[in-house]
Amino acid sequence: MSPDRKTQPEVHDAVEFDYTLPPINTMKLANGLPLYWLSAGVQEVVEVNWIVPAGLWQEEKPSAANAVAGLLKNGTSKYTSHALHEAIEFYGASLKVSAGNDYTTITLHTLNKHLEPLLPIVYDILTDSVFPEEEVNIYKQNTMQRLLVSLRECEFVANQQIDVLLFGEHHPYGRYTRKESIEAITREDLLDFYHKHYALGGLQIFMAGKITEDDCKLVDKFFGQVPVTGGNEAEQDFSLETATEHKHSLLNDPNGVQGAIRVARLFPNRHHPDFAPMVVLNTLFGGYFGSRLMSNIREDKGFTYGIYSSLTSYKNSGSLTIHTEAGRDVLEAALKEIYFEMEQLRTEEVDEEELLLVKNYLLGNLLGDLDGPFSILQRWRTLILNGFTIDHFNRNIAIYKNITPAEVKELAVKYFDTKDFFEMVVI
Repeated sequence: MSPDRKTQPEVHDAVEFDYTLPPINTMKLANGLPLYWLSAGVQEVVEVNWIVPAGLWQEEKPSAANAVAGLLKNGTSKYTSHALHEAIEFYGASLKVSAGNDYTTITLHTLNKHLEPLLPIVYDILTDSVFPEEEVNIYKQNTMQRLLVSLRECEFVANQQIDVLLFGEHHPYGRYTRKESIEAITREDLLDFYHKHYALGGLQIFMAGKITEDDCKLVDKFFGQVPVTGGNEAEQDFSLETATEHKHSLLNDPNGVQGAIRVARLFPNRHHPDFAPMVVLNTLFGGYFGSRLMSNIREDKGFTYGIYSSLTSYKNSGSLTIHTEAGRDVLEAALKEIYFEMEQLRTEEVDEEELLLVKNYLLGNLLGDLDGPFSILQRWRTLILNGFTIDHFNRNIAIYKNITPAEVKELAVKYFDTKDFFEMVVI
């Protein structure tokens, strides 16, 4: 039967669809470590995440978390740095290590058939890295050179400084890399951080792809057959040192023709009931290309190539940040328009048509995310690391679909009071 090419198919809004997050399997390895896994997709590829509570929050010495993450693949007692990288490349695999504010994530992408030879390499990295002195020195030299280049960029400096205003320079979320802290770090500091925070007791493992229980047995073979230690360190407590003065500017380059704007406020993390509805308001305000900020400041005024606002959730706090770069001569005008758009949302209800567009954008992106195993795994990883269940996901979907213009305005009144925002302009 030939397709009907004369009748236009029905067009449906994304809010009309049902959204089901495919279930994830949970198993305990022989030593009690948790493995979360899901089988999806049609390609013979797999992603494995090892999540370690070894971020900036756990640092006792500045720069330790990033340095350990950066050097994790650079030598164990069995393998040199060259041998480790050669082994990973031999199998056409990718192994990345990234330190964040709360966790360090080790991510492996490989063909299923290469999982068995690669897992013991990752195990060795996680349990037997030695941080050779020569590699530490090379890392420090390269990191300082990259930092010196980055410090010439107004947007890099603005990103550093806005976090200082929100959290304080001694708070893990406000602390940033300094040349002095890189110079001061030693191999002994890295070994100390590694042995304290990479102990297997705190490890969580996530895996997705076209996988079977046999693949899970491989993970158990290499990660489940050894006693686990650590993972129960006392939680550190840090006080916020939020700035008292709200408006700041910094002349980073006297000859600069462009400046960076960051406008931000503290915001509750994902556990707060306002977080999910705020995702909708933030998207409308500055979270996508058709947002209020983009339409006004880029499309109408032509002050910038792009302007966005973003919600960030950490384990112990969060923030809402507007970020853009603009010509030096229009920085003040751009700031004025940012605050104008905040005030508009506080005083006037958004119309149903614009809100429906935002809902369709949000839910349409989500629909795409639910189509691939790795993005599904990312959704589950966020839920599990925050202690949430599938109910949280379903509740968020209901909020995205059903939030009203009156509720959006109420949120704006609560969170878009300009006196709560900090401003950093760097030229």
